[in-house]
Amino acid sequence: MASDMISAEGVPAFGNDVRTVWWEDSSVCLIDQRLLPTEWVTVRCQTRDEVAFAIKSMQVRGAPAIGCTAAYGLALVARQSQATTAAELLAELATAKTFLDSQRPTAVNLAWATARMLTTAHRFNGSFDALPARLLDEAHTILAEDLAMCHAIGEHGVNLIPPRGRVLTHCNAGGLATAGYGTALAPIRTAHRLGRPVHVLVDETRPFLQGARLTAWELQQAGVPLTLITDNMAGFMMRRGEVDCIIVGADRIVANGDVANKIGTYSLAVLAQAHGLPFYVAAPSSTVDLALATGDEIVIEERATDEVTHIGGRRIAPEGVVAAHPAFDVTPHQLVTAIITEQGVIYPPFAEGLARLKRNT
Repeated sequence: MASDMISAEGVPAFGNDVRTVWWEDSSVCLIDQRLLPTEWVTVRCQTRDEVAFAIKSMQVRGAPAIGCTAAYGLALVARQSQATTAAELLAELATAKTFLDSQRPTAVNLAWATARMLTTAHRFNGSFDALPARLLDEAHTILAEDLAMCHAIGEHGVNLIPPRGRVLTHCNAGGLATAGYGTALAPIRTAHRLGRPVHVLVDETRPFLQGARLTAWELQQAGVPLTLITDNMAGFMMRRGEVDCIIVGADRIVANGDVANKIGTYSLAVLAQAHGLPFYVAAPSSTVDLALATGDEIVIEERATDEVTHIGGRRIAPEGVVAAHPAFDVTPHQLVTAIITEQGVIYPPFAEGLARLKRNT
């Protein structure tokens, strides 16, 4: 796995949708998000296993960005395959799909993107030699569609932010988590672009600090006013009247409207209800999974506990301490005010609206 590094002083501005994932010189390229905001490193994945490592290690993260990366990963497999028949290549792609899907089981965009790539391969009627190029075109399309969906989410969600709105967000659901522009940050960025005053309270989001490292940086680069808070300040800020609404992203939304998102999201939803505040979820249709009836069926990824006991590689807990690390939690649909999608805003009851959303995609 090759990488190109730019020093902290050379970190590019992100305000104009810098690419998060892209294809270049027969490689799947991405920004190593573990190192931001102090270092800008471009990782070039040249094998299936390197793509898998990038997903698992969170060099790339955020459900839509992971899906785009996995799509390019299957295109890479097709280009490098030594298969001599279509049947052999299809079997190799199916194996690669299973392997990539296993790296991060909670975010449905991963399996959605690889399934779309595999379906494209099965339906291809051209010559065997042309299939790799067709799959690369499909990966490009998935990326372009995600960027368009993010901008549409911004347009549909902007009017949910009150005048001079103070918005609380969790984790990173901005451009870095997508093909660009973001999901939860899309209405915020759209409001700012339209000249509407908006201020964002950014949860730091322990243990990986996506809010402190990534969301705060993205908003700063885009010129959006923000205040960084620790996760356990959220209730205090709500009680003081410093929050008008909460907007978060999602890693999976199931048929009844239950939402899986970064650990800590459920707590925010409970606090929002206690304080009478609207709790919005912003996500593209690719994040909706109608195959699962309720959030109880979602597989919650358990990550290494040293991400809890250490920060930046430095131990903060005593040796021998047992730590838990579920990477996500599930917010029941009863706590969700509305779901902002690229096709519009869906209000409760969610089942019909989500089903209609998927029929239209």
